[in-house]
Amino acid sequence: MKRSAMIVIGLLGVLLTVSLQAAEAPTVDEIIERANLAAYYAGDDGRAEVIMTITDAQGRTRKREFVILRRDVVDGGQQQFYVYFKKPSDVRKMVFMVHKYIDKDDDRWLYLPALDLVKRIVATDKRTSFVGSHFLYEDVSGRSVKEDIHELVETTADYYVLKNTPKDPAGVEFSYYTVWVDKQNFMLVKAEYHDKDGRKYREVESLEIKNIQGFPTVVKARVRDLASGGATVSVFKNIKYNIGLKDRIFTERYLRRPPREVRK
Repeated sequence: MKRSAMIVIGLLGVLLTVSLQAAEAPTVDEIIERANLAAYYAGDDGRAEVIMTITDAQGRTRKREFVILRRDVVDGGQQQFYVYFKKPSDVRKMVFMVHKYIDKDDDRWLYLPALDLVKRIVATDKRTSFVGSHFLYEDVSGRSVKEDIHELVETTADYYVLKNTPKDPAGVEFSYYTVWVDKQNFMLVKAEYHDKDGRKYREVESLEIKNIQGFPTVVKARVRDLASGGATVSVFKNIKYNIGLKDRIFTERYLRRPPREVRK
């Protein structure tokens, strides 16, 4: 009798543990929301210096050096980005600026100093190459979570694996992409893009993540073009959060007159 009671108690303990684990498991929407916040909304604002190395299929390399500023207007929502290029000479003083929205297309500007020209980047251009690299314009500020249908396809010991299918397939070059989200800090560690025929053609990886001011932060990332064989690696340094960036920095006035926050 005592043995039977112990078995029942043991079974109840197992069921209770499973129930608690199930209750604690986040939903797909919660995973997406937390991953988006972790990747793009650390602190109220931020600054980083970036060294980008572009390698083509023949092994030839080029470098880009720039400063990126980011300010949150609404946590988890509207944001502002300002990217100022320092090197090499052919892109020096070029500026890329984004006003990111959740419920409509982003506003994007590109200032070309050689022509003294401010160019608006239309919505259809956001998935084109970012200054000749394998990163896309959309990679800089992030893709809106509302643009895709999200599905949890696997849960491993370390990751949530999600399949993301565009709601407007005609507006993008991929049919779907799969992401790996770290279960501990909800950082995106890898994304694989598949073309219209289902072939994997693009891979984005977080090669190194560090804790900076209490925020998990990607300090080295790589994009590989599996079709051409080229790749781009970005290294982020001198990263700072909550530095008090002003709204006026992210206006057309400062496209031609970069603020001290990017010149220092």
